[in-house]
Amino acid sequence: MEDIRGKRVVVGMSGGVDSSVAAYLLKERGADVHGVFMKNWEEEFDQGYCTAEDDLRDAESVCETLGIPLHKVNFAKNYKERVFDYFLETLKDGLTPNPDVLCNKEIKFKAFLQYAEELGADYLATGHYARVERKEGKAYLLKGIDNNKDQSYFLYLLNQQQLINTLFPIGDYEKTEVRQIALDNKLITFDKKDSTGICFIGERDFTDFIMQYLPTAPGDMVLPNGEVVAEHKGLAFYTIGQRQGLGIGGRKDSNGEPWFVADKDLANNRLIVVQGDQKELYGKGLIARDLHQINPIDWQAVNPRLTAKIRYRQQDVKCQVTLLESIPGQVDRIQVDFDEPQRAITPGQSIVFYDGEICLGGAFIERKLD
Repeated sequence: MEDIRGKRVVVGMSGGVDSSVAAYLLKERGADVHGVFMKNWEEEFDQGYCTAEDDLRDAESVCETLGIPLHKVNFAKNYKERVFDYFLETLKDGLTPNPDVLCNKEIKFKAFLQYAEELGADYLATGHYARVERKEGKAYLLKGIDNNKDQSYFLYLLNQQQLINTLFPIGDYEKTEVRQIALDNKLITFDKKDSTGICFIGERDFTDFIMQYLPTAPGDMVLPNGEVVAEHKGLAFYTIGQRQGLGIGGRKDSNGEPWFVADKDLANNRLIVVQGDQKELYGKGLIARDLHQINPIDWQAVNPRLTAKIRYRQQDVKCQVTLLESIPGQVDRIQVDFDEPQRAITPGQSIVFYDGEICLGGAFIERKLD
């Protein structure tokens, strides 16, 4: 563990328990800790739900308790241009984006990193459940100790420059330990509920929110054989594997099992659905693009140990990677073959690779392989 006594560490304060305890642990290690509250969403972008004011008050309370300064910075314009606009464009293309991945790359470890440097930071810190190991001048991203909270999946797009002076103080702790530390040290956030879902949507209905920004484009909801069973609102409003909100009911031949989104036919604006856990929900592999490697990878050497996640909190699954293109200046595409078929492989989401505890990087899922 680095000796950070006297070093200036700028920590992102979200108003939640994780960043609160991260700041506490840094101060306990003797660092010159400065908190920063980032506002990433402006209320005028929509008339919806926003917790920024409550979160700011909680961050101010924690910093006062710890005796550290809190700086406030507005990255809403950066967020809208670099994250939210991409989110909407990807939805228009019928894909399912993950804005948290891009937010980490473009906001927390780019705009925020630049701001931290202006504050004279020696290190940047956040409340992510992940770890960084430094060896021979290189930084390696590791999973957090708490398997249920590990957030390395969302950090796979980070590079050496972003990781080398980054600290994840709570990565060595279980969530229950983090809450206990907050309680023991009278931090107001000790029992604050974790935020879930997409940050700018909050507790709102996803479809209602997206309809404020994207026009509906209704089309047929069909079985794999082409039989029409209902009408969808627009492919942007559905994701692969989705069960809720399909509005299919009253069919005479229904067997009572739930319906799921199995695929999207973008060319014909059709949503393909199945009833029950059918084979159409599974894929033996996938094609992915924009391969990002945190450190250069010898795929031949690592393939025997390679595992991957195609969604957050999924159990690691064994797989093999084949490079389809690896030409300087061109997009890297890969083929991933799983040892066991995987359910709900979702274009637009990320596949993230691991060698044991080490997060190697990842890519954007382009399509599944049946």
